Amino acid sequence: MGLLRYIAVRAALIIPTVLILYTVTFFILRVLPGDPIAAALGTKNIPEEQLVEMRRQLGLDKPLYIQYIDYLAGVLHGDLGTSLVIRGRSIAADIAERLPATVELAVAGMLVSLAIGLSTGLLAGLKRDTKLDIVLRIYGAVSYTLFIPWLGLLLQLVFAIWLGWLPVSGRIDPGIELHEITGLYVVDSILTGNFEALRSALAHLVLPALTLGIVLSGPYTRLLRNHLAVALESNFVFAYRARGVRERRITWHAFRNAIIPVVTYAGLQFALLLGGAVLTETTFDWPGIGTYLVEKIQYRDYPAIQGVVIVFAFIVGLVSLIVDLLYALLDPRVRY
Repeated sequence: MGLLRYIAVRAALIIPTVLILYTVTFFILRVLPGDPIAAALGTKNIPEEQLVEMRRQLGLDKPLYIQYIDYLAGVLHGDLGTSLVIRGRSIAADIAERLPATVELAVAGMLVSLAIGLSTGLLAGLKRDTKLDIVLRIYGAVSYTLFIPWLGLLLQLVFAIWLGWLPVSGRIDPGIELHEITGLYVVDSILTGNFEALRSALAHLVLPALTLGIVLSGPYTRLLRNHLAVALESNFVFAYRARGVRERRITWHAFRNAIIPVVTYAGLQFALLLGGAVLTETTFDWPGIGTYLVEKIQYRDYPAIQGVVIVFAFIVGLVSLIVDLLYALLDPRVRY
């Protein structure tokens, strides 16, 4: 009952989190200089009366608090509004179309970062205070400071231009037909048995996921290494060795103890993962929410930007809740 109560409270806290981010985004967009109508039309040579009429039709002539309440009321009814750039275009439909691409990239990037970070962290923890440990610790510090577009362009230059092994951008080769079920190309290719599409989707996913994974793997390397070093010096490890337990089994118990804070950090890292996905999508021309957001910022499309922020905030809150549940499952000492 304690865990169920905790889940209910944490789920309820997602609402004020989304509300705060929406409020901040709403007022920042309107404080910034510029006119969304002029930005959408791409010119400033518009008669004043035409601008006034268009602002009235889009509801931009209303007081700010009325605009704030109107949009929020629409969100509560599942309506994220319509685009200012393409009149009548549903923002919810745009996000639903683009979101699977971002989710696919984010999951792949997370898996790559965990694979690299956990393996290097485990190796550094087992070989602590050696030259290999020093090299891996330097990797953990340097990788996190890499600029995603720079690393992405470097990987494109090496693996796409020089070696010709992988495509430069996009999600799938032109001309390949894929019946979409979930919007996740890798999953849909498997479900439909389209192995040509699967090969193409995986090939396009490698470089963006590797770019995102390398940058985000550094903290996992350092975090796991430090906690594993502490676990291997703890009393329960000495007790296991005194009882003659095999070293491999001791390492497993130490690893399980050290992985708990890594799981917690993974939930916090997910927000950075979405932010990094924006840069990665722009670099690799990945048709996800990141490129959609950049496009809408250029045109100052208020409702679209607000809709993306709300969706991102909800996803981050949901992932944080899942991580809390995993934390409770991994650590039997945790009680709610």
